[in-house]
Amino acid sequence: MSTQRARTANRVLWTAQILVAVLFLFAGSMKFIMSPAQMQQGPMSFPMWFLYFIGACECLGALGLIVPAVTRIRTGLVPLAAAGLTIIMIGATTVTIMSMGIAAAILPAVVGLVTTWIAYGRTRVTPLDHAPRRVLRAA
Repeated sequence: MSTQRARTANRVLWTAQILVAVLFLFAGSMKFIMSPAQMQQGPMSFPMWFLYFIGACECLGALGLIVPAVTRIRTGLVPLAAAGLTIIMIGATTVTIMSMGIAAAILPAVVGLVTTWIAYGRTRVTPLDHAPRRVLRAA
């Protein structure tokens, strides 16, 4: 892959990582902020412990997309976080299809595809281990 294409792929992956991280931080934190009555509305209801578990996984997955990449510590966790979020989105797509139909399941399916692409991109296309490092020098 040429240097220019690698830079472009890296920038697009970073943009996707940030947007998906914001989405999952919002979705995960809402599971802790909303009241149990609000979360149990709808055609399917899950136990509160399960919703809290999913919310914690979403928040940790969002942090896993950004923190290792920014700190350059354990960068291999980024594709693992993306893969974990993909698993959550497979479940979300399945539950949405069962409860609300295929049309409503488009959003979780697309988010799942994006997280799959992030996992693949950070493993094969532009791994963070090979991205250029910017070093701040003391004056």
